[in-house]
Amino acid sequence: MFDLERFVADCQAAHAEDRSHKAVREVLARAVQDPRSVLKGLGEPKRAQVEALYRSASLTVLNVVWAPRMTIYPHNHRMWAVIGIYTGREDNIFWRRLPGGTVEAAGAQSLCERDAAPLGPEIIHSVTNPIPRLTGAIHVYGGDFFATERSEWDPETLTEQPYDPAKTLRYFEEANRSWQTTPVSVA
Repeated sequence: MFDLERFVADCQAAHAEDRSHKAVREVLARAVQDPRSVLKGLGEPKRAQVEALYRSASLTVLNVVWAPRMTIYPHNHRMWAVIGIYTGREDNIFWRRLPGGTVEAAGAQSLCERDAAPLGPEIIHSVTNPIPRLTGAIHVYGGDFFATERSEWDPETLTEQPYDPAKTLRYFEEANRSWQTTPVSVA
């Protein structure tokens, strides 16, 4: 079964060996190759959330659960990240900066169960859970995810503004209320 303490220790050792995302990505890829084990270790997702599993100045591990059909606006991390899907799917749209502080879509990548993908420190992305059930992912960041200043982009105007973590948490709560009260059609 997935052991969180062992996983964090393995990520720490990998990060000490290689400060880039590469060694940590290998640790995460091994973990999500057995999604049932991760589900047993972390528990079956019940609601959309951002749950801190480990936090230090050099490494953050999150359990991120996306509500059905949930989309989060463009944002950056200002540190590398590795995303590993243990249940469901997430679609990422990658954005590039334009003069004047706006962004435009520049690419996309779908991540499915058992995928582990790196994001560089300069990446701007938005995330959608396109399926009618919860999606769970382990996110590992090369720094303190909660203490790093970063940006988000307004989903309508695509203008840059300071990232607001409280707004993001409210958004997850709104997504929970919405999907739990609204039937999701797959037709």
